[in-house]
Amino acid sequence: MNYKKNILIVGGTGFIGYHLAKKSLRKGWRVTSVSSKPPKKIRYLSKVKYILCDITKKKSLQRNIQKTFDYVVNLGGYVDHTNKKKTLQSHYTGCKNLTEIFLRKKPISFVQMGSSVEYGNSKSPQNESIICNPKSIKTIYGKAKLLSSIYLIDLFKKKNFPSTVLRLYLAYGPRQDINRFLPIIIKGCIKNKKFPCSKGNQLRDFIHVDDVVDAILKSLINKNARGQIINIGSGKPIKIRSIIENVVKISKGGHPQFGKIKFRKDEILKLYPSIKKAKNKINWKPKILFEKGLKSTIKFYNE
Repeated sequence: MNYKKNILIVGGTGFIGYHLAKKSLRKGWRVTSVSSKPPKKIRYLSKVKYILCDITKKKSLQRNIQKTFDYVVNLGGYVDHTNKKKTLQSHYTGCKNLTEIFLRKKPISFVQMGSSVEYGNSKSPQNESIICNPKSIKTIYGKAKLLSSIYLIDLFKKKNFPSTVLRLYLAYGPRQDINRFLPIIIKGCIKNKKFPCSKGNQLRDFIHVDDVVDAILKSLINKNARGQIINIGSGKPIKIRSIIENVVKISKGGHPQFGKIKFRKDEILKLYPSIKKAKNKINWKPKILFEKGLKSTIKFYNE
């Protein structure tokens, strides 16, 4: 009899969590999701076991997570970063609570979703050898993510905990929440609206959600990923202005008003990664070209 792999996805009701759960089910794995809210209708999967629980509350977490898992992926955390206390607790304390539970019943792999903001103002292309200092990070979200990364790598060194941190750049694709950059632009263009935007000189790195899921799965099964921080992005930055112009062209609508929104004082104009380590450590590189991914994303929001 074939043993079915067990995966726990913390934040399994979110954008990346949904796509990861769907792909895991296709692999024949048993999927459990932990999140503070039930899934939205467009992100519900009938074969997923949904557990509602706040990862910042350790006792409740211990009660809800009784069994062992082969793989754990932490995509959890408070999305609205205006509440600083909640942001720090959900992204850092939540991560620590999870590892304390899984130190006793170690999974084969524990993948933490990090963020490009952990690099602060470091020059692009950003690579994983850059030493990041929590004191130099301006946002509480960036600080919480970096503290989690430092904690997990330390845990690997001291207790051989099988942690991997994937530092993610800008993920996009179908079923993303409507308050994100690309969905906002796409909706504006589909409805043929006027909308304000910056000059659009910023260089940003966008990676399709299917490629992100592929990177997570490769990290879970590859021993070379343990104890590593790995950048996940396309490695091919695009100007924000040309992205907006592309959306206008594909959706045949929309009137962007470039220059209406001023750059933030701390705006980083170039933000993109080196992805050499991902190729070397987990044999991963993105497959979906931005143009193709953008078309399928627009198609989703159109329907």
